[in-house]
Amino acid sequence: GSAGVPPACGPEARAPRGPLEAGRDPYPAIATRPIDSCALFRLVSGLRRARRNLHGIGRAEVGNPQIVESFFLIFAGAAVLATLALYGRQPLLLAYIAIGCIFGPHGLALVADAELLAEIAEIGIVFLLFLVGLDLQPGKLKNVAAKSSLVALASSAAFFALGFGLMAAFGYGWAEAAVAGMAVTFSSTILGIKLLPATVLHHRHIGELVIGLLLIQDLIAIIALLFLSAYGGSLEALLSNVATAIFVALPLLAAAAYLGVRFALQPLLQKFDVFHEFIFLLAIGWCLALASLAAMTGLSLAIGAFVAGVSLATSPIAMYIAESLRPLRDFFLVLFFFSVGAAFDLGLMLEAALPTLLLAALLVGLKPGIFAALLRWQGESRATAWEVGGRLGQASEFSLLLSYVALSAGLLGEDAAQVIQGATVLTLIASSYLVIFRYPSPIAVRAELRRD
Repeated sequence: GSAGVPPACGPEARAPRGPLEAGRDPYPAIATRPIDSCALFRLVSGLRRARRNLHGIGRAEVGNPQIVESFFLIFAGAAVLATLALYGRQPLLLAYIAIGCIFGPHGLALVADAELLAEIAEIGIVFLLFLVGLDLQPGKLKNVAAKSSLVALASSAAFFALGFGLMAAFGYGWAEAAVAGMAVTFSSTILGIKLLPATVLHHRHIGELVIGLLLIQDLIAIIALLFLSAYGGSLEALLSNVATAIFVALPLLAAAAYLGVRFALQPLLQKFDVFHEFIFLLAIGWCLALASLAAMTGLSLAIGAFVAGVSLATSPIAMYIAESLRPLRDFFLVLFFFSVGAAFDLGLMLEAALPTLLLAALLVGLKPGIFAALLRWQGESRATAWEVGGRLGQASEFSLLLSYVALSAGLLGEDAAQVIQGATVLTLIASSYLVIFRYPSPIAVRAELRRD
């Protein structure tokens, strides 16, 4: 045989057809079975080939540092800027967006993979909407709907008219103006909840109003997202796709969610609820499973994640699941707002600076007043009405999501998308400052306003 190959193990060697042909006992004891040197040689050779193949894969994929370096730059940079922001009592949101502007494709271009950034943003939104769905407990929604639905619907109509009118006045098409109107309708769930002192306002009337309005706005946002996801290039295609989504895909998804929770998740949770890591893994798996099923039925990943959250909202441990997933949510929110900053094209923003700044100024200036007027009309005190309005006086992460979906569907041009995204980020930043300087919050500037 060749070097290193036993003579009887070369290609010309033929293994005996069976134990009888080999002249052996067909059922020898395990302890006395002789070592087959040919089989051992073939095993070692196979392991060597596998190691060479894995080494090649490692050099081709793991050795490519793009993803690892991107995550290092994102989180190390965000940690540095977040430290400076905390020392200066500034909103952390500003640090996440700023690091995206600095390291993104329109800055230093250290993280310039557009596909990677889009996937990062989408994953962040999936987990965000899963947690939003977990908060939509039917009992809670029923209680807040009576108090907040009229204010939420009336304010949404006013904000839509504001956004639509301004974009139309600057010469944008009706579709772009309509998307902008929808985008500026919502207030930020992330900002509204994070700047509420958890131990004080959540259990007060102001906290109930803020959370109730945000929950109803989230439902409206999901409906808007459903329409944009179903757009097919024409009104006929839109109506057809929406009908399919509402009467076929969504019922199928809801039925799958109900059956899955009823006959799979609830029994598993009841049996293994003491294993916290199992609950964590089951919740993530359920979120991603429903998101993938939604994508296969023509809906968006975000809608599937939202349905997954709602289906678990009635579980006795829904709040525990939400709390255990918040660190994961925060992880992806850093990535999401990094991608928002990375999408900023300063050249396009300067070209559309006037509509961007005007839209942001109108939202920050008029949203609190519109909320306050509607709440006063509903019988709330002046102080309560203005505080709720001040806490909701910004655009939303849903505004960014709707602009991304509309852009991919061809309903928005790049310049119109930059107007919406730029105005949204400006309102998030400005509103953060207004809240931390005027109202109780965990990061309030004045000590007397600082509440955890």
